[in-house]
Amino acid sequence: RAGGGAAAMEPERECRVLSIQSHVVRGYVGNKAATFPLQVLGFEVDTVNSVQFSNHTGYAHWKGQVLNSDELHELYEGLKLNKVNQYDYVLTGYTRDTSFLAMVVDIVQELKQQNSNLVYVCDPVMGDKWNGEGSMYVPKDLLPVYRDKVVPVADIITPNQFEAELLTGRKIYTEKDALEVMDMLHAMGPETVVITSSDLQSQLGNDYLIALGSYRKTNSDGTKITQRIRVESPKVDAVFVGTGDLFAAMLLAWTHKHPNNLKVACEKTVSAMQHVLQRTIKSAKAQAGEGNKPNSANLELRMVQSKKDIENPEIIVKATVL
Repeated sequence: RAGGGAAAMEPERECRVLSIQSHVVRGYVGNKAATFPLQVLGFEVDTVNSVQFSNHTGYAHWKGQVLNSDELHELYEGLKLNKVNQYDYVLTGYTRDTSFLAMVVDIVQELKQQNSNLVYVCDPVMGDKWNGEGSMYVPKDLLPVYRDKVVPVADIITPNQFEAELLTGRKIYTEKDALEVMDMLHAMGPETVVITSSDLQSQLGNDYLIALGSYRKTNSDGTKITQRIRVESPKVDAVFVGTGDLFAAMLLAWTHKHPNNLKVACEKTVSAMQHVLQRTIKSAKAQAGEGNKPNSANLELRMVQSKKDIENPEIIVKATVL
């Protein structure tokens, strides 16, 4: 792991990520949202495209192909035969298929046997809340696979509030509930849990969104480190797609560069997100024209234009240590 300070900005040795996510020809979700920021931050990224679609499914039309679990296995076998299946990180996001997800778990377990320091960053994408009501947008049979197979092998997970509730079977009404839910998630395996968005009321007002993070590690001498943080960031009034994928990728990068400091890693991740979203909404409004609502194409993340913010984010959102 990279040390602190200036040296941490440059991974001393090649750091390689296997990212298994969706691919779109146009726009930024899945691997398209994760690869560029990771590369800009100095990581080598090997991508497996779980789907190849023309664009994300929020558009009126979309076409494309879906990779099945046998095809995923075949690609992995090719890497293995050439002995180029050595990784420092695995990153996964949206998946619709239980057998595909089970194959991902097999691959992660095999990679962890080769490298006990491998870190698996998992965004357990299952659903979200609209107007206070949660609903799943993946088949319901994915929940037990995430809960019983995926989360136990994950090291960093980034559920939203609804997903954290699904995984633990426990509702969150207060910050105390959220901390207890994160403890339950730690007990399932991951040492870093970030609830990326919640319904919790911010003291800063309704225009702020609360995210919570918890880091818990047991050192070799048996001592425990625990760090818990709250991040309150301004809400941006638009529906963006790919933000979760971007968040997980940047959290991977910044936790690598600032190990044992979830506060700084989250500040950099959330601040960079704000820069990207503000640039995107400004540009989308300009494209849509005065008085018109921006459409899906207008709202594609301004990723390339945000290169400097991703690489070296000015900290505009601070985290509070709890």
